[in-house]
Order: sequence, then structure tokens, then C-alpha cells
Amino acid sequence: MFKSKYLERVFTECLRKNAGEIEFIQAVREFFEAIDLIVDADPEIERLGIIERMVEPERLISFRVPWVDDAGFVRVNRGYRVQFNSAIGPYKGGTRFDVSVNQSIIKFLAFEQTFKNALTGLPLGGGKGGADFDPVNKSEGEIMRFCQSYMAELYRHLGANIDIPAGDLGVGAREVGFLFGYYRKLTNEFTGTFTGKGLSYGGSMLRPEATGYGLCYFAAEMLSNLKGEDLKGKRIIISGSGNVGSNAAVKAKKLGATIVGMSDISGMIASDKGLDVDFVKKLKNERKMLSEYSLLNDCDFSADYRDLWKVQADIAFPCATQNEINLEDARNIVKSGVTMVCEGANMPCTEEAIDYFRARKILFAPGKAANAGGVSTSGLEMSQNSQHLRWSEVEVDAKLKEIMKGIYHNCYRTSVRVGQPGDLVIGANIAGFIRVYEAMKAQGII
Repeated sequence: MFKSKYLERVFTECLRKNAGEIEFIQAVREFFEAIDLIVDADPEIERLGIIERMVEPERLISFRVPWVDDAGFVRVNRGYRVQFNSAIGPYKGGTRFDVSVNQSIIKFLAFEQTFKNALTGLPLGGGKGGADFDPVNKSEGEIMRFCQSYMAELYRHLGANIDIPAGDLGVGAREVGFLFGYYRKLTNEFTGTFTGKGLSYGGSMLRPEATGYGLCYFAAEMLSNLKGEDLKGKRIIISGSGNVGSNAAVKAKKLGATIVGMSDISGMIASDKGLDVDFVKKLKNERKMLSEYSLLNDCDFSADYRDLWKVQADIAFPCATQNEINLEDARNIVKSGVTMVCEGANMPCTEEAIDYFRARKILFAPGKAANAGGVSTSGLEMSQNSQHLRWSEVEVDAKLKEIMKGIYHNCYRTSVRVGQPGDLVIGANIAGFIRVYEAMKAQGII
């Protein structure tokens, strides 16, 4: 599978140790395929056991979360926090509440986060957490009680210089508020231990918008560098209409693009004239589905969200969840005229889909690079908290744009340096790897 016998040996052992963890193995395999180009050129990597240490989390915390529903019944969920690698800084990564959450998913997210954070240039290690709790159709009281029970166990493992969680799928401003509030009560201190906080208690301007905005800045820089173009006049389809997708739609429209299709779990909407993205964002802020958009606006609607990939467009932003685009979807995307795919979610494309895009010279940006705007702005929020300052929206936006441009050019330069110009999957993985490797090497065997 790999040219490097060292990588082949480590991967075989990784399969044995993590049997059944499909998402985690997928993330590791993609990473290995990229660094296979360079690993054997440096014997120190094998001698120091760098790869063995990189695929083994420093700490994996699993715990039960009992809570009381509105009917007075005790419910029990399982919570996680994976503190994967702290070589370049304290663990940093979001918190996901969804029925799909399991150890494999949290490990893959934390593993990816390690290299994503490395690409930002900020001093942040990689971590991720969550629970198999579904906040959908739960009352606010039930969500608060769950968050408080979750934090009652996890708080002892967190800290502004230890591990700094944020939101993710199923964890928005409301949930972050409940989590941080209980953390503050338990620790009797007000620190920047969480990011994605509300503006009234230490949050940063543009943090909710940052992942979507950053995705657009990355895409614009990629277009400019590789094709001499920008987003003006481009037709874009976006899967997932939550925090990432809706804000990417708003920013892309401001940059001159037309959003011709969007989706969520209720289905997909499409319009040649362009969708009213501000109305989409309003629906999402009210926790409503896109199916309601079709009742009030002129558009095409399908209850099958995969029909989005058949809409004629120039660019696709998959912003929903992992492995949402399979090989059949990839074929439809190419057939629809798309020439660039930028991942707004974490690993939204299967390995087969990515191979299909790359074989057909579709410009492709992996999530660990293209969706790093969220954690980048979390890093900015941490800086503001430590200095007891608040920067303006203009200041944060300018810093975010520069960080995303820097990430793109780091990935591109790395792809050129290893003889694969423009292959950002290879560029992103190797650039992130090098930064983590150098930090681990400098700090000894720990």
C-alpha cells in the first residue's frame, strides 16, 4: 500500500490496535499516503518513533453522562475527549453532540485537528470531544442539564493552557454558554478555557462566521493562484446549511458569487437565479429546515439532499459532515460542471471521491486546510482573552483573511517542494506533519 516499509508496518499495527474504527483509519491512511513521499528521506522519523506517536493519542477520556429529562427520567449518554497531540501547544478542538458520535469519529476529528492547527501557524495542539447526545427536539432545560453533567466530569481535564474546547456539530452558542457557565462555577475562575463564547462574556467578533468566511478566503486565494480568477460570477453549491454552510453562502455572495444550491437533512433547494442566502441564514438561526424555504420562495426542491450534486455549478463546498460525498456523488459533481471542490466540513469526501476528483484534475482543497478559519479565529479569541481585550470585526476579519491566505500558500509551496505542484492534499498533510514532527523531535521522547 505504501512505498515506505516503515509506514506499512505502522499502519498494519494501527489497524490491529484500532479495529473497527473506520473513520480514524481513513484519516490515518490519507495522511500516510501523503507523507509516504518524504518519510524514508529522514531516518530520524523512524528512529524516534515519530509516526507511532503521532497515531496514538496522548490521552483518551471516555465517561458516562447521566442527566434528567423533562419527564423526570434519568438518561445516560457517553462522553469523550481525545487529547491527541500537544507538541506545538495546548489541545484545541471542538465539541460535537450527535447520535453518530463514537470513539472512532472523535479520534479522527482530533487527529485531523492536530495538523489543521499546525497549518494555522498558531501555537495550538490537537484535540476533540463530544457525546452521542442529540440536542434536536430537546428542551432548553434538558440541553442545559446535559451540558452541566458533561462538564461535571470533563472540567478537571481542561484549562486555558491545557485544553480549550469550542463548538462543533450540535454545539452552538447556547451549548457553549451552558458548558462554560458550569465550568466557571466548578473551577471558580473566569479564563479563556472555551472559545466560541458569546460576545457578552469574552467571545470574539466573527467567531460564528469564521469557518465559512475562511473557506471563502481560501477558495478565492486558490482560484487566484492556480487560475488567475476570483469568486465573482462563480456558481456555487453548498451542502449543509448550518453554521459553516450558511456563513460560507453569505460571504461567497459578498465576494460576487451566486449560490445556486444548498442542502440540509430535509432536502435540497436550487435556483438558477441564486438563492436568498440571508433568508437561509435566518431560517437556520431559528433552527428551521430548508424545506421551509421552498414554501416561501421560488426554487426547486428535492427531499433527497444528494440531488444537490446534480445542480449545474462551478464550485462545490461540502459543509455537512464526514463522508457525505461518495463516488457516485463525485461523478455527478464532475458531470454538473464543477471544477473546484473545497471541503468546509471535516473529511466530507470519501477516499474514492477524492481520487476521482484528483484523477480528473478537479481543483481540490482538503478540510484540514480549507476549513481552518474556525480554529484560527478561536486562536484569536484566546489571544484577546489573555490580554483582556476585544478586537473589532474589521481587525478580526483582516487577521482571518491573512491566516487563510498563509495556509493556502504554505500548502501550495509544500506541494511544489515535493514535486506535486497544486496537489493540496499532499501539500496540507506534509506541511502540517513537518511542523508537528519538528516540535516533537525538539522535545524528546514524551
